[in-house]
Amino acid sequence: MKPKNTNPESYPRRILVAVTGLSPQIVTETLYALAVEKNPPFIPTEVRLITTQQGAQKAKQSLLHEDRWFHRLRTDCGLPSIAFGPEQIHELTDGDGNPLGDIRSEADNIAAADAITELMRELTGDDGSALHVSIAGGRKTMGFYLGYALSLYGRIQDRLSHVLVNAPYESHPGFFYPTPQSELIQDRNNEFHDARDAKVTLAEIPFVRLRGELPEGLLDGKTRFIDAVDAAQRAIGPKELIIDLSSELLCAGGRIVSLSSARLAFLAWLARRQKNGSKWLGCPVESVPERGHAEAFLLEYRATKCNQRTETGLKDGMSASFFSQTKSRLHRSLNTALGPQAAAPYLISKRKERIWLHGLDIPPDAIRFEPLKDNDDPNGSR
Repeated sequence: MKPKNTNPESYPRRILVAVTGLSPQIVTETLYALAVEKNPPFIPTEVRLITTQQGAQKAKQSLLHEDRWFHRLRTDCGLPSIAFGPEQIHELTDGDGNPLGDIRSEADNIAAADAITELMRELTGDDGSALHVSIAGGRKTMGFYLGYALSLYGRIQDRLSHVLVNAPYESHPGFFYPTPQSELIQDRNNEFHDARDAKVTLAEIPFVRLRGELPEGLLDGKTRFIDAVDAAQRAIGPKELIIDLSSELLCAGGRIVSLSSARLAFLAWLARRQKNGSKWLGCPVESVPERGHAEAFLLEYRATKCNQRTETGLKDGMSASFFSQTKSRLHRSLNTALGPQAAAPYLISKRKERIWLHGLDIPPDAIRFEPLKDNDDPNGSR
């Protein structure tokens, strides 16, 4: 397998993502640190700004109007064209779609978390992109949600940082970046300071990448923040397998999954052997069907919504192709429903002794056979 490119600056699409409140200079400070101070430089091809209604107005006035600070920075530092206009500013809205002037209530926080999560899911869905995410601006909850969303969806090429500016320039409304020419700004004590003397430092923040723990549905479709967090928590939590043959459901790590009769019966067959302490099984030899395999499998299969065609196909025993194909289809279903990392403990493993043997690695006391309902898990997959 070709190793993934870990150098963010080499990706064709390079995105600076930032949150701001009423301090839009976070954008220019971070851009300066990335494109001028960093070695090698990370020069974004686009900027995405997440902010409130008031923050959006402030950013447009301070950064995007003609000859304002974003354009001045590009000119001063000789930077190429960077896509950043009103269409790249993401204004947060409440549950009814109304612009958020600020984030104060629990409902506002939920709406902001969901919007940030969805944007991060969308941006990280492009394999040709590398994200640099800044949590330096906005309300603390906005920065937390953005950092957490990156932890959920971030890839090996994505980075997280906080920009630091020395006093007296830090949080000064007139400072946007260290200018190459003299640029005097006045503080609240009526003292003047030259912007070109300011020091801007980028502090990269290590973060845990949980993307591999998420089911495909949360990577490919719109989701809420709480659902993504719950999926990651289930993936890293205690392993437990509950099988309900009559309803054709299983619960793996807290998540309800619906499987076809044959796939669930196949898993139940090996799960029951594991629970009972039985030896692992070999795959049938090609052209030599195994009657014992078929009989044990059909005991589980007949407890499901089985069909006669499968039983008829196994009347002479279980073939090598039935064993291998059913195992492969079971793995595909679990990987799709749970995500590759979360599904791993529940997949059929194999180990080499005299021949290759197949079984489950999950502890026997973590396996249960009992009734389940779809509504046992509000986030269950069908």
